[in-house]
Amino acid sequence: MSDTILLTTDGALWTITLNRPDKLNAFTEEMHLAFRAALEAARDDDTCRAVLLTGAGRGFCAGQDLGDRDPAKGDVPDLGETLRNFFNPNIRLIRDMPKPTVAAVNGAAAGAGANIALACDIVLAAHGAKFLQAFARIGLIPDAGGSWALTRLVGPARARGLAMLAEPLPAATAAEWGLIWKAVDDDDLMAEARELAGNLANGPTTGLTLTKQAIQAATENTLEEQLELEAELQSRAGATDDYQEGVTAFLEKRPPRFTGR
Repeated sequence: MSDTILLTTDGALWTITLNRPDKLNAFTEEMHLAFRAALEAARDDDTCRAVLLTGAGRGFCAGQDLGDRDPAKGDVPDLGETLRNFFNPNIRLIRDMPKPTVAAVNGAAAGAGANIALACDIVLAAHGAKFLQAFARIGLIPDAGGSWALTRLVGPARARGLAMLAEPLPAATAAEWGLIWKAVDDDDLMAEARELAGNLANGPTTGLTLTKQAIQAATENTLEEQLELEAELQSRAGATDDYQEGVTAFLEKRPPRFTGR
């Protein structure tokens, strides 16, 4: 795997670190492919039960490395193909990951970098971090799922403001608006993120994955459709070993020992 992406494991918790700190972890084609390989490895390995995503250095991610897409260097780049070939497959892998995903935003998350974080299930950010939909500054639109995520998370009015004004949003305000789960002290970010992600990694993986599926479907479904989906997914959750363990532990008044099965 390219050294632009670091993949480390701690039991059931896998951590993916974006690792171009000298470029604020901006993506090159090599980095896109390495990120995809890490996500696919996490998806396919049953020993992984939660994924933590963060950035090396002082920033989370500055999005696409514009030096790789500079129209002054020759032919005008087809940015739609950059999305189809690189960003979009990785956003789908994060969204569809059959286990919980947590983003620890340790600094600036700009452009597609912000939207990669927002694709995760739970987002923690340091108080010093900022989210910036920088696209309008260079004549582009929010991509990497940004227009979709912003509209659903904070509503059309705030989505338009963030996208069209391209003003940085402090982590505390992002939490107040419901864009992310929580803003924490800078020095506490990684410890809290690892504890949270570790708890998820030791949780009922199938039930958590089905919970993700239900919540993702809720914005599109009618109430009747959602009630039926809940019944269908609950049948699957109720057939797991983890449900049996959860009930047994409750009745025996002890902490459950989930296995993810």
